[in-house]
Amino acid sequence: MNRKTVILSFLGSSLDTPTHEDRWKKWRPNVALGQFEDLEPDRIELFTQPRFRKLQRVVEEDLSAISPMTEVRCHDLTPRDPWNFEEVFESLYQFASEYPFDVDREDYLVHITTGTHVAQICLFLLTESRHFPGRLLQLSPPKRQIKAGVNPGEYAIIDLDLSRYDQLATRFAKEASESADFLKSGIETKNRMFNDMIGQIEQVAGRSRAPILLTGPTGAGKSQLARRIYDLKRRKNQIPGPFVEVNCSTLRGDTAMSALFGHRKGAFTGAAAARSGYLKSADGGLLFLDEIGELGADEQSMLLRAIEEKRFYPVGADTEVTSDFQLISGTNQDLIDQVAAGTFRADLFARLNLWLFELPGLKDRREDIEPNITYELEKISQAMGQRVSFNKEAYEAFVKFAQDPSSPWSGNFRDLNSSITRLATLAGNRRIHRKLVDEEIARLERLWSRSGSESGEVVEILAGVLSEDELEEIDRFDRVQLAEVIAVCRESRTQSEAGRVLFSASRKRRKVTNDSDRVRKYLAKFGLDWEKVT
Repeated sequence: MNRKTVILSFLGSSLDTPTHEDRWKKWRPNVALGQFEDLEPDRIELFTQPRFRKLQRVVEEDLSAISPMTEVRCHDLTPRDPWNFEEVFESLYQFASEYPFDVDREDYLVHITTGTHVAQICLFLLTESRHFPGRLLQLSPPKRQIKAGVNPGEYAIIDLDLSRYDQLATRFAKEASESADFLKSGIETKNRMFNDMIGQIEQVAGRSRAPILLTGPTGAGKSQLARRIYDLKRRKNQIPGPFVEVNCSTLRGDTAMSALFGHRKGAFTGAAAARSGYLKSADGGLLFLDEIGELGADEQSMLLRAIEEKRFYPVGADTEVTSDFQLISGTNQDLIDQVAAGTFRADLFARLNLWLFELPGLKDRREDIEPNITYELEKISQAMGQRVSFNKEAYEAFVKFAQDPSSPWSGNFRDLNSSITRLATLAGNRRIHRKLVDEEIARLERLWSRSGSESGEVVEILAGVLSEDELEEIDRFDRVQLAEVIAVCRESRTQSEAGRVLFSASRKRRKVTNDSDRVRKYLAKFGLDWEKVT
């Protein structure tokens, strides 16, 4: 069975004129459709208007004369304003909805040479969306006229599946590869599963504004990846607003609602001024909610509405505010278990779970340890303003230890970063030698041994601000409390804000509150201050 060729086209109120006898000396796109020896349309569906009826009849007659086998069907499209996008799109959309397309027997070409620019854009959009199940057809006029009749010019058929075009496909593949490298901070990772996951994230980040959920152990790089996704979207001009990062584990009690959704002045005791909240601050940008599993039930409920409807009520307000942000969430917990236990809303999890990516820990990516050592050392060298490197013996010893299956890397990339930072700082001649590596290996083994019976995150936080001897002097109970205080300080903008979060319950019972001073005195008990912990 021979397939028929059907062309959909607008009557050209300018290009298809004039109607007098010398019209054959002029190039007319719709008439030219019947003049190509290798095109031969079986039918032309011509979009016209009643006021161009005379021109329509002339084009029909001339097509019949030069291509008698071509049937011409005319359809009146009557947008009041042919330059009004909404009206033109609606009329074409209605036509597409009612037209009996038969893709099994007919091939459709959507002619975009004639019609207003608005009409051409609408035809493109409806073809790209497959409402018009065909390909685009573009004509170009001849370079010079001929005496007998007119040269039909040239035509090009454009398939919107751009992967069919080798040069474009190569360019897009290169761009995707560059974007994936950007998400990996230029690190030449070798783990196949990780690289495949980054490739998927690159596609999702470029094509969707739906929520993304990043899971994986503490230190696997969720926060860094969220920031790189934002930076990539900014480079592509896909997101104009800011990047706002929130660690939900630091949000406690009444202050959690205020921190996320804001409050009006006087909404509660101590609310001396209105606050916009993190969600409003992220308007037009990207909001990263790390440790989202720590949110309370009320916060989860309001967050779900904010995601779905882009609006919410600040604490104490009777007027809604709007905020259009893209959400990336992070967690090291199993949210499915939390849903089953009733501590996390199933409907919120369903919204977050559209794009879920699980980041593996460092122990599951041992082939990526070497390129990450190179990356961390380069980053630290730039920060110090001096080149730091391993000597051969030291490098081989550290890599052998790092890649050994018995090395747990419980803190993942944070452990690796801290380790390289210590080595680079202690390299007096800017060369890391074997003795330094042996000392660092012993330090890591002690760290991991302790974290076997104590939270790895607690050990990691405290190890960054206290020496081993100082840490040994602190009871395990106090270590957990101190680590929580330091974590809150690092998530807060000021010492006073940290105090309000840490003492949100007890401050209500105090006539005089000086949250900043309470934090200062607590840290001083351990020989610490705000600057050192933050």
